[in-house]
Amino acid sequence: MSDNQSTSIRLAVLDMAGTTVADGGLVLQAFDIAATSAGIPESGTERDTARKYVVDTMGQSKIAVFRALLDDEERAQAANLAFERAYDALIDAGNAEPLPGAELAIDKLRSAGIKVALTTGFSSSTQSKLLAALGWDDIADLAIAPPDAGRGRPYPDLILTAMLRLGIDDVKNVAVLGDTTSDIASGRAAGSAIVAGTLTGAHDEAQFRAAGATHVVATVGDFADLLLSD
Repeated sequence: MSDNQSTSIRLAVLDMAGTTVADGGLVLQAFDIAATSAGIPESGTERDTARKYVVDTMGQSKIAVFRALLDDEERAQAANLAFERAYDALIDAGNAEPLPGAELAIDKLRSAGIKVALTTGFSSSTQSKLLAALGWDDIADLAIAPPDAGRGRPYPDLILTAMLRLGIDDVKNVAVLGDTTSDIASGRAAGSAIVAGTLTGAHDEAQFRAAGATHVVATVGDFADLLLSD
């Protein structure tokens, strides 16, 4: 990077599904199961609208998404539980795998002295199950979910909590990567120096640029190269 901004980065905050972990449509599969359990018709305008909302808000805390869709706390909690169970079952069936180059990218960052935090919109228990399925229990310096931080994306809580826990004093030393505009909004709200979108998940370059991304990269590997460039 021409401004040498990369040399000051001490923390990389990386999203999981769609950014470092292959999604393969698992989130939408789990959503469809949860939506049916919540009484949303399996086809028609209501389901189509709900699925579009899920795609548009990908990356946000899932309970927040269900609250917005159902406007009823009891139904939202039940749908969220159904989602977690469905997603957990998909993980148990062997559907979890890292995106190509993700493990190498994380290792390169940590070897260069940059701490890595993995974040998600899933619950803490689902995040833990996903990490275990990948064999990633020790791959990062920190893994946090919305319940650990207060609020999920698009709020800055996950990033700021990662800073506090990992001893990072200045948001100018933080770089964020995600595959959704919610990741971009979160990074900007936190004041992170680098807020990048990756093209391996839910949203595209035009959406990232409109959301205020500082960079758009093809993969997490390219993001690591960006941070480690002279």
